[in-house]
Amino acid sequence: MNTLQRDQWKMATRVLQRFGNGLNQIKNTAQSTGQTVVLSRGLSASNHRSREDSWFKSLFVRKVDPRKDAHSHLLTKNEESNLYKIQFHNVKPECLDAYNQLCEETLPSIHNDKYYPCELVGTWNTWYGEQDQAVHMWRYRGGYPALTEVMSKLRQNKEFMKYREERGKMLLSRRNQLLLEFSFWNEPIPRKGPNIYELRSYQLRPGTMIEWGNYWARAIGYRQHNSEAVGGFFSQIGNLYMVHHLWAYKDLEAREATRNAAWQHEGWDEVVYYTVPLIQHMDSRIMIPMKASPLQ
Repeated sequence: MNTLQRDQWKMATRVLQRFGNGLNQIKNTAQSTGQTVVLSRGLSASNHRSREDSWFKSLFVRKVDPRKDAHSHLLTKNEESNLYKIQFHNVKPECLDAYNQLCEETLPSIHNDKYYPCELVGTWNTWYGEQDQAVHMWRYRGGYPALTEVMSKLRQNKEFMKYREERGKMLLSRRNQLLLEFSFWNEPIPRKGPNIYELRSYQLRPGTMIEWGNYWARAIGYRQHNSEAVGGFFSQIGNLYMVHHLWAYKDLEAREATRNAAWQHEGWDEVVYYTVPLIQHMDSRIMIPMKASPLQ
């Protein structure tokens, strides 16, 4: 039993003790006055009490059936076997324009070639968040074999190797992750603009990925009304237990209105209530698409 489970058990024990003491007091009062007390009505008298009851049950009910499968097999679209790569490039401020032009000239010509089993999903500059940053995302249909094939071919591609050499002169740092997509999210497809994009990244507590997936499988239904949901992913290589949600909005005002509207749907508040404790760290980027991005 880990620390979190011990704390939950102690909390549940205290609640049970208080609940039992309350029942004894009611019983004694009823016996002394000769009155009949209907407990069921008192326990279900209000919405507030129902939520307390739901929280109480959550301490004991295991939300995820015990399985021996890997988390990725339970959460992703196995039949499609799509693998995604996301890259974060921190660019020297004085080189950002030249970097963008280099990417726009090179990336589409390489990744539109049928010889390479990969697709450019989107490419952006961070507007709000980490400054002078570029974010790129690719999809590899066929999983790891497709990724291996593409990497092998790119090493033989003189145009790409020249691009990497020039790009390296403009970067301060770079990092990447390999991702799988959640089964209940949309697959990202080209989108007309103009839009802004928000990449919300969540570092989860180890062991909570399936629980996160269970809640968001329901929550995503509350966030489809304005077609804002673009894609949802979780890491396989890189920072582990990392989740990325990609959203599209017309502008910042539309983002605020859409997010506020979610709170009007019954059940959204419960999803937030139960998922926030799963998060160790979270980050938000507002991004502007580059000219070459399929997601505009």
